[in-house]
Amino acid sequence: MEEVKSQKEEAGKEKQEDMAAAPEEKETAGTEAEEREEEKEKQKKNEADGEASPEEEKEKKKGTKKKPKKDKKDEKIEELNDRLMRNLAEFENFRNRSEKEKSAMFEIGAKSVIEKILPVVDNLERGFDGLSEEEKQTPFAKGIEAVYKQMTTALEELGVTPIEAVGKEFDPNLHNAVMHDEDDSGETNKVVEEFQKGYLYKESVVRHSMVKVLN
Repeated sequence: MEEVKSQKEEAGKEKQEDMAAAPEEKETAGTEAEEREEEKEKQKKNEADGEASPEEEKEKKKGTKKKPKKDKKDEKIEELNDRLMRNLAEFENFRNRSEKEKSAMFEIGAKSVIEKILPVVDNLERGFDGLSEEEKQTPFAKGIEAVYKQMTTALEELGVTPIEAVGKEFDPNLHNAVMHDEDDSGETNKVVEEFQKGYLYKESVVRHSMVKVLN
């Protein structure tokens, strides 16, 4: 009988212990459910505010890290385009250099021809200066004068112009002083006489003027 009573007492104690533990389990279960509800509410608030959830942020980060690989054909096309643009730029530079060299060579050749023609012009001018007024009226002199005018017009069309000297201030870039003179006028560094006419070809000196300068 005593053994039966002891068993009943032990069973009653176990029930009491189970009853005491049950509220604790219910409390823990309740707290977990509340935490889940709070997380859901936070996610809803973030979505409403436009903020991404932690999972979405992870997916975005993964997406940004991965860069799409270029196709080999696209890489080849870009390489060929780059090479073509470089070749075009080099060709343009070569063409510009060639044009400059051609123009420079043409100017050098033109100057050499003009330098050979100028002495002929000088002789024609000296010849006319030595003629009298009656001789200038002869048909022969008039014919030579027409040839002289035709020659000077052709030189002007090519860009050859005479340098102004007499009455101008002496410029060593244009004039070559072969004589100096002095007087009481007080003027200095003035060209008073021209012995040989100078010429320009497109703003470049072909021949300097030979002049007398007043000191």
